[in-house]
Amino acid sequence: MAKGGKGPKGRKITLNVAKNCIKVTFDGRKRLDLSKMGITTFPKCILRLNDVDELDLSRNMIRKIPESISKFQNLRWLDLHSNYIDKLPDSIGQISTLLYLNVSNNKLTSNGLPVELNQLKNIRTLNIGLNHLDSVPTTLGALKELHEVGLHDNLLNHIPQSIAKLPKLKKLNTKRNPFPKPEESELFLDSIRRLDTLYLVEEKDLCGPCLRKCQLARDKLNRIKTMAMGPPKKPIFSNLISPNSMAKDSQEDWRLRSNISLQ
Repeated sequence: MAKGGKGPKGRKITLNVAKNCIKVTFDGRKRLDLSKMGITTFPKCILRLNDVDELDLSRNMIRKIPESISKFQNLRWLDLHSNYIDKLPDSIGQISTLLYLNVSNNKLTSNGLPVELNQLKNIRTLNIGLNHLDSVPTTLGALKELHEVGLHDNLLNHIPQSIAKLPKLKKLNTKRNPFPKPEESELFLDSIRRLDTLYLVEEKDLCGPCLRKCQLARDKLNRIKTMAMGPPKKPIFSNLISPNSMAKDSQEDWRLRSNISLQ
């Protein structure tokens, strides 16, 4: 550590260095890749390159993202994983073009997630795993285009219904969170409560098709209650596919596949 306890000085990124780090993706988009550069401070010079479509600042030592990040008005893909960021700027909600945001493996707490995240109406992939979150804003339920959410390796004890019920959600990673008990999770109890409300009439008052429907629902309820009574054999989220790890040394293959799916 440097004298005075200020930490490593870090590499200085000049405008020329940044320009040389711009790559053109297979689909013709401009990607500024400054990952693994030993950067400790957000390089202000890259604000002059704010027409890029993708920005990768992952695997550095950055502690703060400035409000000026909103100047990247064409940004579709923002990767900040594996830094020391403890708070996201409010202005991040102004990047309306953003489809992919990865801030996993940082120092984020629940207070470090701005309410303005709910303005990212087009976002499809959000990874905030490997942080220090003890709760997730229910306002993220406003992001109706979300396909993938990473909440793994945090301090969560429940998942808000507003997120669990996102209409286009395909992948949800909640592994390694301190849920009290799998059978006591909010999703589990909610499924039981909703099934319990089915039995409000007697069998003789139902037509044949309605009776069969209720019997099927009752069988499903009994299976769930049986699972709750004994030790769970599988995690409650076992039916949800975990998104690919966002902290691997190489994300190029995943990024290419992701871009294809976002077309």
